[in-house]
Amino acid sequence: MEKSPLTALPHPVRAILVLALAPAIGLGIGRFAYSLVLPDMRDSLGWSYSAAGFMNTMNAAGYLAGALGAARFARRTGLFGAAWIGTVACVISLALCAVSANFAVLSLARLLAGAGAAISFVGGGALGAVIAQSQPSRGALLLGLFYTGPALGIMLSGLVAPFLLQGFGPGSWWIVWAVLAAISAVLALVLRLNPIDSPPPAAGAHVIPVAIAPIVIYLAGYFCFGAGYIAYMTFMIAYVRDLGGGALAQSAFWCLIGGAAFASPWVWRGLLARGASGISTAILIGMTMIGAALPLIWHSPVMLAVSALVFGNAFFAVVSSTTAFVRFNYPPDAWPKAIGVVTIAFSLGQTLGPIVTGAISDMVGSLGSALTVSAATLAVGAVASAFQRRLTPAP
Repeated sequence: MEKSPLTALPHPVRAILVLALAPAIGLGIGRFAYSLVLPDMRDSLGWSYSAAGFMNTMNAAGYLAGALGAARFARRTGLFGAAWIGTVACVISLALCAVSANFAVLSLARLLAGAGAAISFVGGGALGAVIAQSQPSRGALLLGLFYTGPALGIMLSGLVAPFLLQGFGPGSWWIVWAVLAAISAVLALVLRLNPIDSPPPAAGAHVIPVAIAPIVIYLAGYFCFGAGYIAYMTFMIAYVRDLGGGALAQSAFWCLIGGAAFASPWVWRGLLARGASGISTAILIGMTMIGAALPLIWHSPVMLAVSALVFGNAFFAVVSSTTAFVRFNYPPDAWPKAIGVVTIAFSLGQTLGPIVTGAISDMVGSLGSALTVSAATLAVGAVASAFQRRLTPAP
């Protein structure tokens, strides 16, 4: 077998950090910045919570569509090509959000952002797993570094959006999207100028099938995670604002989530290194549930800060744990397909989550009930994941 060009990669940490710019744009900015802009968009455009949730449902539907085709797309373009092309789609979607207030156009932009994020995530995640495999002694840390990308995007949007909205006043949501599109374009250029050698497989290369039955309980747990976490990330800024938090409070809350996510690879390094079963994922989903539930217990600024730290530190580590699970249980040729399968389960959950929780908020007239349902769903996901066992004998 021909030796992979990544086995001799001279700067794996640098390569991983550059690759992390793809989820920084697709997830950290493309998906999660919507939460920061949502309150002003709701007020300016007269949306209900259901309409607001529908926008993230469209994003999640795009993510599902992208996940369904990502493995095949990556086989045609190469893993780095998939990460780059998906990232470009996300930048275009951000620009579209800045130039139209039409509900249909904004919905399509959110759909495109989701599809691009999924393609870049599957391609980038599989390539990150290959890089991690080339450095076994620090593979868990390298893989974790890839998932600091969304944390970067969250912090950048948290430092920009609340203050732009405060400075330009009501109706300035489109300015935020324009600035975030410009920032994302710069990050995408850095990614493009630092390609990682990952040629597509030869024509007719064998694709290893991924059986669903042995991991169905794991997929169910990840589905619940997708449905549960997205309500927190969609509506918590609105929740903070409803409690009287201004631009500084909103920015601080969002940056605490991002900062905690940056620390995640070091905090959970040992757990991820033992991620061959579903126990690691179960523990991390359980920690995410605790973070989501804390604001429902006490509304003080201290409790909100603790919530952001606990949630932020755990929720991206959940995604990292699923890639670790794939890396431990499948051969390298099956990684893009296997990551695509678990991403589909996640996508189905987060497609339903925003619109269901938005409808609950409209019916009850409070975001608290939706966040309660979110925490309960995460608890179910943690329990389900705990029953998953390793697929292959331990080495």
